[in-house]
Amino acid sequence: MLNRVSLLLVLLLAACSTTPPGGPAVSPVSSQGTRVSDLPDWAGQNVSDSLPALLNTCKAVARRPEWSAPCHAASRLNGAGDDAIRRFFEDYFLAWKAGDGRSDTGLVTGYYEPLLNGSLTRSERTPWPVYGAPRDLVTLDVPASLRGKAQLVARRVSASRLAVVPGVSSPRVGEYDVRLADFPGDNRATLKGRLEENHFLPYYSRADLARGKGLDSAPVLAWVEDPVELFFLQVQGAGRIQLDDGRFLRVGFADHNGYPYQSIGRHLADRGDMRLSDASMQGIQAWVKANPSRREALFNVNPRYVFFKLLPDSGEGPVGALGVPLTNGYSIAIDPRYIPLGTPVYLATTWPQTSRPLIRLVHAQDTGNAIKGPARADFFWGFGTEAGMQAGRMKQSGSLWLLLPRGTKPGTSQRN
Repeated sequence: MLNRVSLLLVLLLAACSTTPPGGPAVSPVSSQGTRVSDLPDWAGQNVSDSLPALLNTCKAVARRPEWSAPCHAASRLNGAGDDAIRRFFEDYFLAWKAGDGRSDTGLVTGYYEPLLNGSLTRSERTPWPVYGAPRDLVTLDVPASLRGKAQLVARRVSASRLAVVPGVSSPRVGEYDVRLADFPGDNRATLKGRLEENHFLPYYSRADLARGKGLDSAPVLAWVEDPVELFFLQVQGAGRIQLDDGRFLRVGFADHNGYPYQSIGRHLADRGDMRLSDASMQGIQAWVKANPSRREALFNVNPRYVFFKLLPDSGEGPVGALGVPLTNGYSIAIDPRYIPLGTPVYLATTWPQTSRPLIRLVHAQDTGNAIKGPARADFFWGFGTEAGMQAGRMKQSGSLWLLLPRGTKPGTSQRN
């Protein structure tokens, strides 16, 4: 499962991490579902391009009772034309327009899988390390009933995890003192830290790590050419690195240092170095190129640091929160409190920074912390530089229709 959200919003607003499914399903603006054939421009859509994403979804949802018949029928559609695939959706689904009761349009942003150039060895051309999770990075999950306490005691339960010792006010041998106020941000559910004598302390910030603290125990997975692209790899949480011999390494999110994300785009705007509307990936890259001596200070504004792990490269897209590979241009991230993972979604928006319609049938296969609300989507553009350019520019208004299996109403669909 990837740790990703909208590229534009993560630059401007919030941290990225995958949001677990849960909560209420969407309350549609209309009280009843409508025929799929009544969707705007439905007859003009090349729905066959959406079929691979549907078949991937069925790998995860086919055992749900409401999905059994649609997925069985979909398995017979390989090689079918647009007319047959349109009839399939018309026969097996009803459309429900997403909204919050006040508006039936929302924000559509974009994300992508970055491509970096790199090597397995450090060189003058590739001096920037991509780190795996440090061995001294330890996680403590704090029970909800104890998050208001000032001080806890914890003990090690594995090499990388602690557990709270209930009913104890001071550490004994082999136990650690935990002062919740020492930890950054307002997240008291999961703490990331390190052990020093009998204390559990916050892990090192990005600035600390840039000075070499804590990295003696972190494996280097690869070395890359460009520190700016490495920063955006951390923003996206996954990507590929092309090595000297042409091979690709696929890396994905392994862990982070426990600090909340701070927006470098907003920081530049607040300082008057850039208009907020220009704080896209491309805008920030251009600013860093023009101000190389300020690069490290800018990056250190964001204390959050992401560590990676090597992933098998199947040749398909990265795996999203549904547990299946994402399909370029046909997968979206949604808020699973409102749209169940696996749902086909008819999306009507516009191409980045234009009024040209972008209307297609996509599939809810991923999630993200900045993706909040029933009519909110993050559009997966795919892999590489061009995909990154589109994702970095995308901040469009759009409408979403959920296609739910007939007999299923919003709020009753089961989750994976």
